[in-house]
Amino acid sequence: MANNGQLQLPKTLIPLIFVGFFVVLFISKSTVTIDAGEAGVLWKRFDGGVVTDEVPLGEGFHIVAPWNEVIVYEVRQQELFEKMKVLSSNGLEIQIDASAWYEPVYNELGHLHQSIGQNYLQRVIQPAIRSAARSVIGRYTPDDLYSTKRDAIQIEIYEETKKILDKQYVQLNEVLVRDVTLPPTIKEAIESKLKQEQSSLEYEFKLVTAAKEAEKVRIEAQGKADANRILSASLTDKILQDKGIEATLELSNSPNSKVIVIGSGKNGMPIILGNQ
Repeated sequence: MANNGQLQLPKTLIPLIFVGFFVVLFISKSTVTIDAGEAGVLWKRFDGGVVTDEVPLGEGFHIVAPWNEVIVYEVRQQELFEKMKVLSSNGLEIQIDASAWYEPVYNELGHLHQSIGQNYLQRVIQPAIRSAARSVIGRYTPDDLYSTKRDAIQIEIYEETKKILDKQYVQLNEVLVRDVTLPPTIKEAIESKLKQEQSSLEYEFKLVTAAKEAEKVRIEAQGKADANRILSASLTDKILQDKGIEATLELSNSPNSKVIVIGSGKNGMPIILGNQ
């Protein structure tokens, strides 16, 4: 009913509105939805705080007491990109660009949240990879960093970083050294040295090739000389006469006109006269 132009609600409806409001508030505080690639850590206000002895809440819809709280973590693999200035073994400043692939240990999310918190990237991962990079690079010279040792350096940085993070409930999957930047003067000196070494190797290769070719020619010549010497030693007068007779018999069967004088040649060999 209206009174002086104002709408009056029934007295029984007002309590229902309040009850409905608190029911909606209770439901909104008691439900949580965890998206794909995430997990939730449960914090109980009246029962010991962070739950560390249970599996984290997985993806999907969950109902919790309104006085408790769920802290959501991304559990996918994530990437950290770092530009670091470090010193080589001889004290030169080197800049390296590196990436780290990491993810929180799923079943240890409660311990991670309790001991480090959601900003574990800044608290443990970045300091760990920087410390490992300084330690590893400090054992190498700029020549090592510029040439063949880069893969070994990358592996060492990964192993040293992993030792630290394994104790911090973080799983390190990979460390990639993407680039190493040396001071310009050092880079030019190294490149010049590498060119000289390459030229020296090419010259040595040519010398070795020439020596092998000369040895091959010498061996071939020696072989021919030995063959001729053996052949000469085996050709007696009797063998030469027999070869001459064989040749004469073959020529006598030829259709070309000829005159054969038997026994008129040197050593009794026949003389062949005639036209082709």
